[in-house]
Amino acid sequence: MINLTPEAWVALASVFILGAMSPGPSLAVVLRNTMSGGRSQGVATGIGHGIGFGVYAFLAALGIATALSLHEGTEAVLKWGGTLILVWLGVTFLRHASKGPQEGPSEGGHGPSEMAGFLQGFLIALFNPKILAWMLALYAPFIEADVTIETLLGMGVLGMTIDGTWYVTVAMVLTRGEGVERLRSKAHLIDGAMGVLMFVFAGLIMSGAL
Repeated sequence: MINLTPEAWVALASVFILGAMSPGPSLAVVLRNTMSGGRSQGVATGIGHGIGFGVYAFLAALGIATALSLHEGTEAVLKWGGTLILVWLGVTFLRHASKGPQEGPSEGGHGPSEMAGFLQGFLIALFNPKILAWMLALYAPFIEADVTIETLLGMGVLGMTIDGTWYVTVAMVLTRGEGVERLRSKAHLIDGAMGVLMFVFAGLIMSGAL
């Protein structure tokens, strides 16, 4: 049975960190619930998202590992497909970054209850198309056909911890003064970093380094 190397864990953690920080539907839900419902609803949304992401990460990893164990050629298909998706995401993120800082429209009305916020965070993690693309593109380099169940579980826990911590932190910061404006002003920089990282990982996959 195979375990990930320390270097692979660090690389995976870096992907989870930048992925959580990248603006998208998940961040929009956390922002909306925090701004309209306050800290408790924002934190509940962040926790729900983290748990949903962790479950999704584990199930996706398990599914890819199972496919690899059944068909040796699947690994090559996933790596080529992952490379194409990484390039596409890289171009998309860099195009967004080139537009510079942008102000998001504010929403009025009342926010959901804490439980509804939790469920929204949980579901947006499961059905976010960006997360789906990430699972296909970024898990393939880290998974071998004989990977241990402990490693798969650890990958899910790692993703859940990093993702949940980020969104809970966002909710906490947004309830302090000008936190919202500071976050919006950095969105293009995060997209730019993500775009570059996508191309780096695509190159590493093609070269066989990952």
